Amino acid sequence: MAKTNNNILTILGIDIEPGASKEASFDVAKLHTSSSVNVPVIIERSKKPGPTVLFTAGIHGDEVNGVEIVRQLIAKGINKPKCGTIICIPVINIFGFINLKREFPDGRDLNRSFPGSAEGSLASRVAHKLIHEIVPYVDYIIDFHTGGSGRFNAPQLRIVKDDKPLNDLAKVFGAPFVLYSKNLNKSFRNTCYKLGKPLLLFEGGKSFHIDPIVTNYGVNGSKRILHHLGMLNSKFKVSAPKKDCVYVDESRWQRAHLSGMFKASIKIGANVKKGDVIGNITDPYGKLNYFVKAESSGYIINVNESPIVYQGDALFHITTKLKF
Repeated sequence: MAKTNNNILTILGIDIEPGASKEASFDVAKLHTSSSVNVPVIIERSKKPGPTVLFTAGIHGDEVNGVEIVRQLIAKGINKPKCGTIICIPVINIFGFINLKREFPDGRDLNRSFPGSAEGSLASRVAHKLIHEIVPYVDYIIDFHTGGSGRFNAPQLRIVKDDKPLNDLAKVFGAPFVLYSKNLNKSFRNTCYKLGKPLLLFEGGKSFHIDPIVTNYGVNGSKRILHHLGMLNSKFKVSAPKKDCVYVDESRWQRAHLSGMFKASIKIGANVKKGDVIGNITDPYGKLNYFVKAESSGYIINVNESPIVYQGDALFHITTKLKF
């Protein structure tokens, strides 16, 4: 259990004094080979008091771009605060990461296992440990995700609507899009929301892929948040967002009307008009060439990059209602 005593922070059995750099181990279970699994938790404390910020990634084991963002925060020293404490957990679902799988070995989705149970499934135990031994002692959380199943997400934040503190933080972060979405039951975001812990969920890129543009958005947004909180070391520069943020009230998936070989012809983040050609579906024999046209006007915030699609598969995620 994490605790504080005489300004000493104790997390996962490790004492972290002001000004200290420590690495704790987020171990829950061994592999089936009896090999230990060390999940490093990197903790950096300033001598000056201040907020505690938690950066997490890898809740889904195949979402490596989020892992890369947190890795860069550590490798570049961005996680060494001018005041307060920064905790980084680059890979929460180490079991999925080892096996290159989204879920845990038993098929459970960690992001549908919160708040977890100390006596439950492996995923439930990991969720329980995170919620009870780390989350109570942080003030802000930034959780990094990517799109799944070959679908590439435009860099975006997902938050609930009409939450002023989260909206203020999202504005500071400066992602190209903010998507208002409800908290999903048993998710990490929903559990932190109930605990009163502000969490920004960043989505960008796709599974099994590291994209430098998405990575830069994640790293730069994190620096802006730390700068806003007075925690960013003065040696790091903070850049303004490249463009104004688009706030999305509603969006919809456009699905394939035919099965075949698919290729998008529009860039992620583009603003399209209803009727614009945004991709095409062909067959392997050169007989079919079906042009996919936008069914509504809006921004493209997700593109299916799978070369093969079936009728009904999601092709594009298009905004339908914006907040200005």
